[in-house]
This record gives sequence, structure tokens and C-alpha cells, in this order.
Amino acid sequence: MENFIGTFFPWIIGGLMLAGLLMLMLPILPGLWVMWIAASVYGLVTGFDTAGIVIMVIITVLTVVGGLMDNIMMGANARVSGASWLSIGVALLGAVLGSILLPPLGGLIFAVVGIFLVEYFRIKDWRAALQSTKGLALGCGWGVVARFGFGVLVGIAWLVWALAYS
Repeated sequence: MENFIGTFFPWIIGGLMLAGLLMLMLPILPGLWVMWIAASVYGLVTGFDTAGIVIMVIITVLTVVGGLMDNIMMGANARVSGASWLSIGVALLGAVLGSILLPPLGGLIFAVVGIFLVEYFRIKDWRAALQSTKGLALGCGWGVVARFGFGVLVGIAWLVWALAYS
């Protein structure tokens, strides 16, 4: 068993890290959390020494902040495009409900439809509502870029842990 942990286990965890990183290219997949779970399993199996605990805390902070960046960037871009706080809140609620009810694309669909409808009924101008919707979609794209960057940082932190401290 010790031979397996020393030889194959890091490769399995590395594969999960890579899969999580690839999941980040779609805004609807929880790639950062897959990476966090893989790092947690690695720590549980290999043991959490002081360096492992510090790196796991760093990975946890990167995961939480990276996950929030998506929502912050979507809301910020929608707000700059003229969306009200109400429509941004509805879009966020729609994203959560859509992700639960119609995975994998439901969250994105519900968010886009939600912001468009609230903005349309609020200002009675479909072009302005569409502009706010485009802002949300652009923010979603930038959120994917930001989450991918955080995923790369999580992967690097795990590699440092796996290569230098095990």
C-alpha cells in the first residue's frame, strides 16, 4: 500500500487536479471544488504536516475567492452596463436555481433570462435590457478567465506540496 501511495496516488490526484482545471473552462462546472476535494484527499491520505496545513489553507482561500470572482465579475459588468441591483440579484438567484434544476446549463440560462426580464419590465426598453444582459454574459466570460487563473494557482500550490513536502 505504501508503494501505491508513493508511486501512483500523486498521479491520480494530479489527474483530478487537471480534470478540475479543465472543468473551469465552463462556467457551470465546479472545477475549483473538484480541485479542493482532490487536495483534501491528498492531505488525508499522505498526512497533514505543518506545511501541508498551510498549503491546504492557501488552496481553500484560493478556491473560495476564485468561486466568488465569477459572481462578482458578472454582477459588476452587468451593473456597468446599466443593470439594476434588483436584476443582478434575480440573475444570481436564477443562476443558483437553474444550476439545481437544469444542470449543466440551467444556471447560465436562468441568469440571462432573469436579468433580461427584470430589466425589460423595469425600463420597458428591450435594447437597454439586452445591453444589461450582454454585460452579464461578458462578466461571465471574464469570470471563467478569473476562475481558471485561480485554478492554476490551486494546481501550483498542490504541486509544491506534492513535490517538495512529501
